[in-house]
Amino acid sequence: MGKRADFLAANRGKRAPMPGFVLLVRDRADGDPAMRFGITVTKKVGGAVIRNRMKRRFRVLARELLPLHGFAGADHVLIGRDGGIERDFTLLRTELQKALGKIARAPQAGDSPPRHGARAGHGRGKGGGKDKVP
Repeated sequence: MGKRADFLAANRGKRAPMPGFVLLVRDRADGDPAMRFGITVTKKVGGAVIRNRMKRRFRVLARELLPLHGFAGADHVLIGRDGGIERDFTLLRTELQKALGKIARAPQAGDSPPRHGARAGHGRGKGGGKDKVP
């Protein structure tokens, strides 16, 4: 993936946060079965050397695991987190497998009822959550 719009679109897909990274997966629904992947690591994580090292590690993991566990016709984005560079490579591999499994088990949009507090009009207002007696 090379365009910013592709990364922004992937942000609207499913996500699986892990200690060393966040995995985003979005079905493109364009009929193309190709799996695409992108990697992003912000400057908050470290300098250029650290970010490039992290991206190299993610690239190797993606090339190894996505053909086996990835989703056809989907964009996969790995977002590096602070501390991800210090994590053991085998631990990162295990976490990526776990993240891909988590996304495979996640319900599709509209399959499950809304979570508690997610319904309109049921949030906390100015009263701090206490009911007022008329």
